[in-house]
Amino acid sequence: MSGFWIIVRRDLRLALRQGSDSMMVVMFFVLTCILFPFGVGPEPNILARIAPGVIWVAALLASMLSLERLFLTDYEDGSLELLGTSPLPLEFIVLAKITAHWLTTGLPLIIATPLLAVLLNMHEAGFWVLVAALALGTPTLSLIGAIGAALILGARRGGVLLSLLVLPLYIPVLIFGVSAVDAVVGGFAAKTQLLILAGMLVVSIPLAPFAASAALRQALE
Repeated sequence: MSGFWIIVRRDLRLALRQGSDSMMVVMFFVLTCILFPFGVGPEPNILARIAPGVIWVAALLASMLSLERLFLTDYEDGSLELLGTSPLPLEFIVLAKITAHWLTTGLPLIIATPLLAVLLNMHEAGFWVLVAALALGTPTLSLIGAIGAALILGARRGGVLLSLLVLPLYIPVLIFGVSAVDAVVGGFAAKTQLLILAGMLVVSIPLAPFAASAALRQALE
């Protein structure tokens, strides 16, 4: 496991050194949420009704911004080929890179969420359920996105192709993430939705690295 954390730390250092990517993701998330009140009007009831969906859609789109470069930089400079020949299984390398990606993209989005929920006048009963749903959902987005990032490696116009590949797979996470908040705001329990999100995460953790590593092996041949 020491090799796993070495790769996580390496990717975190690279992300901090090139902080523009992580900052761009957070700024896109914040600006998208801020623009909605200008588009739909400042009516508090309308904003409260759409707030969970707005935040989830913005988080989903923001998490996609840096997916294309998840493996691309290492692929272009040859580091990915060297990592592939290391004693550590490629599946663990992929999982380490996904972990670093979530720490630099998904985690900042979760931290910014409560402030944006206040801005959008979301009912206070849904605050922590929204945070919990994002904490379960955003790692799944990174895991699924890694498969798409590996499949489009080396392809032209990969960003457009990546969106077409992963957006349909993101829809279940979006549906249950939003419905968890809506359930609590409506006076119902959100346990079922949160358990489904947790189940998606548990299934994605072993499957996504294997699928992504198979695509990477194909790209490296």
